[in-house]
Amino acid sequence: MEIDKAIRESDDKRLKTKYKNAIYVIQRALALYSIEEVAFSFNGGKDSTVLLHLLRAGYHLHKGEQSCSNGGLATFPIRTIYFESSSAFPEINSFTYDTASSYGLELDIIHTDFKSGLESLLKANPIRAIFLGVRIGDPTAVGQEQFSPSSPGWPPFMRVNPILDWSYRDVWAFILTCKVNYCSLYDQGYTSIGSIHDTVPNSQLCINDSSKCRENFKPAYLLSDGRLERAGRVKKSSPPITRHNPLVDQDSIGSQGNCMPTASVIAVGDEILSGTVEDHLGPSLCRKLCLIGWSVSQIAVVRNDIDSVAEEVEQRISTNDMVFIYGGVGPLHCDITLAGVAKAFGVRLAPDEEFEEYLRLIIGEHCTGDRNEMALLPEGITELLHHDKLPVPLIQCRNVVILSSTTNAELDKEWGCLTELTNSCGPLAIMEPLVSKYFKTYLSDVQVAQPLSKLCFEFPDLNIACYRESRHGPLIITIEGKEQQRIETAAMALSKKFHPGAFSDIN
Repeated sequence: MEIDKAIRESDDKRLKTKYKNAIYVIQRALALYSIEEVAFSFNGGKDSTVLLHLLRAGYHLHKGEQSCSNGGLATFPIRTIYFESSSAFPEINSFTYDTASSYGLELDIIHTDFKSGLESLLKANPIRAIFLGVRIGDPTAVGQEQFSPSSPGWPPFMRVNPILDWSYRDVWAFILTCKVNYCSLYDQGYTSIGSIHDTVPNSQLCINDSSKCRENFKPAYLLSDGRLERAGRVKKSSPPITRHNPLVDQDSIGSQGNCMPTASVIAVGDEILSGTVEDHLGPSLCRKLCLIGWSVSQIAVVRNDIDSVAEEVEQRISTNDMVFIYGGVGPLHCDITLAGVAKAFGVRLAPDEEFEEYLRLIIGEHCTGDRNEMALLPEGITELLHHDKLPVPLIQCRNVVILSSTTNAELDKEWGCLTELTNSCGPLAIMEPLVSKYFKTYLSDVQVAQPLSKLCFEFPDLNIACYRESRHGPLIITIEGKEQQRIETAAMALSKKFHPGAFSDIN
């Protein structure tokens, strides 16, 4: 079989592993169901083209060399379904029929919608499983595994997804390695093909040539960042985000009408909630934010639970300029922070090829070509923040920064890189910190309460707070503001409300 031979002769270890796993899924399905009970949904796109040839190889290996002699592979015995649409690209239709002719596909052509067509097909035939070219970054992939029953309300069948964990790069590595034909649209800059109404060439592949009257595009397999695969899909317009971007325009930063940007800090960890581990990173992060002129609106600790993380993040992203989250990042079953962030934004996790390459350099042979959970990032909203001092880039999802720190030393390093990146592409806008003045007194809370309340009314632009470090220790009063002179005036007003020496400056 030419496909199996091409993969065996390839030097691409990752592709070999992906191929091996996909063939295993196919052979398992063919062992569970008879040929009459399986079908293959083909749409002429790159993913289903890959699946077609995987099925050919899988069927060949399942039946064995001897049973496929005498031209046994001249025809493809698995029922092939093609949903023909008036809005499909002519090139897609042409490629589909040419492929059917080349490989002996007996197409069941359906002209109705997918659901109605399947209902009719399954009523007339004993189909129990359908092979699909779904990948984890696809809109229909939410919640699916390699074997997933059809959704409620749909006709019952098993969805078999051999390439669920394949990335954009994997798909093209297979096509180019095996030298199989694909739809000509991919050579014209299309990277994800839908209908003629919602698909255009990917602008990331546009060739700038002022000497030519029309735009030219590089082929799809030259797209360097697989996360931008669907950049050629025309999206419905959405309401503009009213929150400002903390990356730029420092003069306008800050909510509540002031110039201080706000941040929330979220720690993820059952071990913190149980008291097994004391959280040192949260207070340290709050201090770091205050030192660059940010106001921390809240610090929260949530369970290692996707819904808990998603709910907390969703509440904070709309009321804060930035959200910093740490804990729950890694390969363990309880490391669910990325999944929680994805759910908060209503997106799915998808393989990130660039991030996986970084992990591969660190983990080495332990990072196989199998589905690497650590390389699944929120689709379409993830930006990798690169710094030469970090072995792996930091992850930013819109206004959420995900920190991988587990110690204060690691946090210091990541924070230093974040602040350095601010000059180019980092998420932090470094502001002038508030000016502070601290006093202590041994007066009782009752003695201080009323005069201090009056001071707050007299200086509404200042943040006046108080606390005790211990029950019998002195009362610490803090006055914070933008201008030193204003703070000095407030301090003078405070001293006049009490007898001389009642307060001592501890700055």
